[in-house]
Amino acid sequence: MLEKDIQEVLFSQQQLAERVDQIAQEITRDYAGKEIVLISVLRGSFVFMADLCRRIDLPCTIDFMSVSSYGKGTSSSGQVQITKDLSGDISGKHILVVEDILDSGNTLSYLLKLLEQRAPASIRLCTLLDKPERRVKPVEVHYSGFTIPDAFVVGYGLDYAEHYRNLPYIGILKPEVYGG
Repeated sequence: MLEKDIQEVLFSQQQLAERVDQIAQEITRDYAGKEIVLISVLRGSFVFMADLCRRIDLPCTIDFMSVSSYGKGTSSSGQVQITKDLSGDISGKHILVVEDILDSGNTLSYLLKLLEQRAPASIRLCTLLDKPERRVKPVEVHYSGFTIPDAFVVGYGLDYAEHYRNLPYIGILKPEVYGG
């Protein structure tokens, strides 16, 4: 039923699984001997985060933040709002922020500065998708799954108006669905 709204599948379920495995191996290697705190930026990253944390072969804990700059639209408003903060203290800990997509950079730039003020031992960013064509603010990415074109994508946790998150792949949403 949801498939009728998809213009093109960018990454299949198999491609996603393979890339998440590769990223998890890089993280396991880079953080060898350390415990990390994975921070999922809700809601879009929850599927990626679940798959990623199960593949990391290190002691890790998880926490969640909800940060929004989109509302119900298809592009960032530039106004960042924290709707759920972390439940634990991150001072002195190795932090890995897990995000679904890096687009304009507004939200992640704000979030990373906020988290740095909380004195973690280190902070890195892992994003499943990177859309550099839309970047407004520079953001350093340490782990990236795929670079994508400037298209509106859904699936594997990413949504449009809270729909399509449950698709097992990432696809381009037909413009007529969102009025693009």
